[in-house]
Amino acid sequence: MKAVLLYSYGDPSQLRYEETAVPKYGDNEVLVRVRATSVNPIDVKIRNGAAKSRMPIEFPAILGRDLSGEVVETGRNVQGFPKGMRVMALANGTYAEYAVAKADVLTPIPDALSFEQAAALPLVTTTGAQLIERAVKPKAGQSVLVTGALGSVGRTAVHVARKHGAHVLAGVRENEKEEASKLKADEVVAIDSDEEIGHLNNLDAIADTVGGTTIQRLLKAIRKGGVLGSVLGQPEAADKYDIRVEAFMAQPDASRLYQLADDVARHEFSIPIARTMKLQEIQEAHRIFERGGLAGKIVLIP
Repeated sequence: MKAVLLYSYGDPSQLRYEETAVPKYGDNEVLVRVRATSVNPIDVKIRNGAAKSRMPIEFPAILGRDLSGEVVETGRNVQGFPKGMRVMALANGTYAEYAVAKADVLTPIPDALSFEQAAALPLVTTTGAQLIERAVKPKAGQSVLVTGALGSVGRTAVHVARKHGAHVLAGVRENEKEEASKLKADEVVAIDSDEEIGHLNNLDAIADTVGGTTIQRLLKAIRKGGVLGSVLGQPEAADKYDIRVEAFMAQPDASRLYQLADDVARHEFSIPIARTMKLQEIQEAHRIFERGGLAGKIVLIP
């Protein structure tokens, strides 16, 4: 099969599109023909070595977390995944024509979604949902500020927080406020504006997808005993405040992924796709991703 192999940490030129063996699958696993995958920030951090302390890899490695494709073969203990079934998952090694996933992380792709649409969803929707449901855990009526609300994780967090009855504030840049008004949040706040940050106070929680100096400036807006949920680890200044910090890494959840994909299929929220590229264009895809400024995800087609 063709796949993208990483031979050493470094820039996008370290990603090589070449021939390699089809992965073997175990008794509880499924071999999937990958029809689409997508680029996520963690792919870049693994590639350049920034994540090697918490996510070490063996070279050559195949990156990629989003799986969208068709069942080819199943292990002897696997039931419910007939050959040809359209499936999606938060998996590993998906920058390839074939990938293996444990059966318990796989879920059907809703009929209304294409392989490309499904490929944009697994990591970001799972992360956004768990940011709200496992880290923040808001009660109905509580105020939750979602930073980076127009990002894919942020969009999901806004949607899920609303579903839980929270009063949701979408935190975006000043020049993004008009676009963010489409998110159906209760309020839209410019978190690059000192004036608008100054009006924030007594928040029950912040669901942070941005980090850096932005979250440092926002910490004081959380009420005493409030919660900071973060996909980026604990901010340095957080221990100066009487708040609870919940930093986490997303874990596969097949049933929740299906629910979120179904919400997308029913147009309850969306994860935009900015570019669709061939997997063999992986070096350029990573360069485009790292330049930033995309209004959506990069989907890759093997």
